Amino acid sequence: MSTIESVLNESRIFPPARDFVQQANVSGMESYAVLCRQAREDYQLFWAQQAKTYLIWHKPFTQILDDSNAPFFKWFSDGELNISYNCLDRHLTTQPDKVAIIFEADDGKVTHITYQNLHQQVCKLANALKAQNIQKGDCVIIYMPMRIEAVVAMQACARIGAIHSVVFGGFSSKSLHERIVDAGAKAVITADEQVRGGKCHALKATVDEAIGMGNTESVKTVVVFQRSGAKVPFNPQRDVWWHEITENADTQCEPEWINAEHPLFTLYTSGSTGKPKGVQHSSAGYLLGTMVSMHWVFDYKPSDIFWCTADVGWITGHSYVTYGPLAMGATQIIFEGVPTHPHAGRFWEIIDKHKVTTFYTAPTAIRSLIKLGADLPDNYDLSSLRLLGSVGEPINPEAWMWFYEKIGHSRCPIVDTWWQTETGCHMIAPLPGVAPLKPGSCTLPLPGIFAAIVDEAGHDVEKGKGGFLVIKKPFPSQIRTLWRDPERFKKAYFPEDVGGGKYYLAGDSAHCDEDGYFWIMGRIDDVLNVSGHRLGTMEIESALVANPLVAEAAVVGKPHEVKGEAVVAFVVLKGDYPEGDEVNRITQQLRDWVAREIGPIAKPEEIRFGENLPKTRSGKIMRRLLRALAKGEEITQDVSTLENPAILDQLKQTN
Repeated sequence: MSTIESVLNESRIFPPARDFVQQANVSGMESYAVLCRQAREDYQLFWAQQAKTYLIWHKPFTQILDDSNAPFFKWFSDGELNISYNCLDRHLTTQPDKVAIIFEADDGKVTHITYQNLHQQVCKLANALKAQNIQKGDCVIIYMPMRIEAVVAMQACARIGAIHSVVFGGFSSKSLHERIVDAGAKAVITADEQVRGGKCHALKATVDEAIGMGNTESVKTVVVFQRSGAKVPFNPQRDVWWHEITENADTQCEPEWINAEHPLFTLYTSGSTGKPKGVQHSSAGYLLGTMVSMHWVFDYKPSDIFWCTADVGWITGHSYVTYGPLAMGATQIIFEGVPTHPHAGRFWEIIDKHKVTTFYTAPTAIRSLIKLGADLPDNYDLSSLRLLGSVGEPINPEAWMWFYEKIGHSRCPIVDTWWQTETGCHMIAPLPGVAPLKPGSCTLPLPGIFAAIVDEAGHDVEKGKGGFLVIKKPFPSQIRTLWRDPERFKKAYFPEDVGGGKYYLAGDSAHCDEDGYFWIMGRIDDVLNVSGHRLGTMEIESALVANPLVAEAAVVGKPHEVKGEAVVAFVVLKGDYPEGDEVNRITQQLRDWVAREIGPIAKPEEIRFGENLPKTRSGKIMRRLLRALAKGEEITQDVSTLENPAILDQLKQTN
């Protein structure tokens, strides 16, 4: 195999401040090295010790790892616990009056809910669900606004042993229907509408439409939370109001003690092609991963005000909104709205108002906020921040620098986290009291995570060379299988031709530098083969965004009869959308820039400009749509989740 070439040249280094190192939960490189050594010497014992330290067990485990049916690994499989108990009940004797969630609604109204209050709400809904004959092992679809009630619904399912599957509130009825059918859902929990950016969006009507598409006989109950008060269709044989079924429900609900390997949830991810994949996570191993990473990566302290901006419809919202922060006893922010309403400083206003200490968001959001007003944060007091985080995709160095200097005032470490829906929690990330930071690098694997870069046959590649990112040993938080599709699970994540089916294949390309730092280069299917050179898209994107004119860029390939593939760049400028001769001038300027920054081989064949990139409402760039646009193909995919579908017409224009 010709290895994937790394073309990004980034040499800036930012060591952690001495005062941060001194207070850190993992303090200094030697402390990190000790944890890694313990994991290396006996990784089963290492994870058993973490499980005993962080989790509360109803029945302690005696077996650590069962790998007899690899890759269907089991961790702590003879132990029993309850996830809701681990998130809520454990705090009732120590800090019942501590605020668990500070909720800011779209209109700015703020609600505080304590651990005691949250426990009561969860118990009431759990009892109400049991009264609707929802039992341990039943699957419940949750299609909710980003509110406290979404967390309550997830925790209530966990309390009674029901398996939840959260569907992002921006998905269409078709997408929702696919997930209801595949999950065999017995119930759906939704709301009349959701409110975002001052606008109401139908949820209950979408649920009705999805159920009406057929093959949904499994759904016996639809629970409807009243958010906007809008009049919605109501089927009295199936539909029940949340407020009515919980009104007289008991505020105590004995948790269902479940096996450590009992599925906590499935979460559907679209994958590259075909039907959505239901990623199935266990209970104990998953929660352990979220807690360990809260403690190590976010350096969690009881005084923190933690804010992860992700929606619970994505894995980040599961791990770092619903489960990790609550299990650690944190106070966190939940925000219903969007960062641009009613003004472009909404995120900075929330940090200022609530004195947020830890802020975790996506590079896409960061780049969008730069475009909206790079100096806007200067109008707000961000001095409460002590730690910043990035999630969802590699963060390009220039966005990293803006985040570091403008938001963190050059004093807050940035934890650039690499992980996936399938891994459940952080895999590679800086421990902020340990690693000197390099803009654009997710740095080092967490202790107990055996990450490596290999070629197509599973052999390690030399430092500086790109290849496939794999994890060589099983870890507690990893995907257990794909819901009702074990063969697809094995083929997708443990292929025989890469490491003999023993390695978890992440689907990302990456390289390691001389210091052992990992650099993500893009998805394997985003690697471009240009004149025999295999180039990662992320590095070309980073070069483009380093240009002062560019706010955001996404790079894909299209077939080229001479080069094999040609680079096509979709670019959003910081200034106005270019027109006329300006298009050609800026295009040439950017092509020359990439040639200087990386080399002529990476120079885009074509650059298309847009006022934005095609993103879901959660901010994820839909690169598959860009690949189709670059090739001139008709868009046949569901685009209902796009923030602005009209942007596709703009990006069809070639120059």
